[in-house]
Amino acid sequence: MRNEPHTTAAHCRIVCFGELLMRLSPPGNELPLQSPRFDARFGGAEANVAASLAILGHDSVMVSALPDNVLGHACAGELRRHGVDTRNLHVAAGRMGLYFLSPGAMHRPSEVLYDRSDSVFARAPASTYDWPRLLAGAQWLHVSGINLALGESTAQAALDAVRAAREAGLSISFDCNYRSKLWGSRVSQAPALLREIVSEADLMFGNDRDVALMLDTDFPAPEAAERFRAAADAAFAQWPRLRRLAATERFHRNVDDQDIAGFLATRERVLTSTTYTLTDIVDRIGGGDAFAAGLLHGLFLNMPEQAALDFAMAATCLKHSIPGDVNTMREADMLAFLTQSGFEVKR
Repeated sequence: MRNEPHTTAAHCRIVCFGELLMRLSPPGNELPLQSPRFDARFGGAEANVAASLAILGHDSVMVSALPDNVLGHACAGELRRHGVDTRNLHVAAGRMGLYFLSPGAMHRPSEVLYDRSDSVFARAPASTYDWPRLLAGAQWLHVSGINLALGESTAQAALDAVRAAREAGLSISFDCNYRSKLWGSRVSQAPALLREIVSEADLMFGNDRDVALMLDTDFPAPEAAERFRAAADAAFAQWPRLRRLAATERFHRNVDDQDIAGFLATRERVLTSTTYTLTDIVDRIGGGDAFAAGLLHGLFLNMPEQAALDFAMAATCLKHSIPGDVNTMREADMLAFLTQSGFEVKR
């Protein structure tokens, strides 16, 4: 891959659907309320993808529901600052979804506490979203399994979205994003709902554990690459429309020191990335979303699949150096990462 932006390539109009959240975390590596302060940032799985793709030059549209108050307006403003089209955000009375992040350090893992029940997004009926109108002019739809976990109405809205996208001829990417804490008492519904939405997807972001959950099976191979290959074979056999499966795999020494590698499977082959060492991690939240946005960017620009995977890995690696949920790096930064020969100050 040349160390040049792809300025002449056609960009894509992509619609992302999911909940927007406010993240509250104590400063530095403090425990929550160790001191009476929280840092506030905005994010959400699909929103992180939307923002990153907008920064990379794509026509990125966010569909969601926000409260008609200072928090909701500030969140929409943050998305617009990154270049995301927010004209299709539904605004209503109610509360903003929150999550509290307790950042880990050394051998103390990070921990997330969700406070998003009865948010405006969770309470919005599926009929809130006029999908033929919202998808008009788009080429791609991106959703995640978090929508399925939050309740019956958000699950139905996500299913309506992918069905409308399929009928309109859009490509669909789906990030499993399985979060056991979010499913709660509905956890027994997770495999069936995940299977239903994956059946419409062209690209799935998910690892062997996600596929095993959906298919009620196991992939016991000792090596991560072998497990991913077996999971990809099972996924392609189960879902005829699925064209690609992508995932990252982490190897932890502690919270601040990890290795990460990427995999991309097609129906013909499995590609692997370089394994990168991440030391003194600044913020790993949103790393998977950065990977997703990076891979989508590569595919939208018709990069060779290995180059697209490498670009996605550059995106996720650089995200670990950035506070907050969103990878704010540009295409030239990812290309420079892939060819860098040192760490001198850029002057």
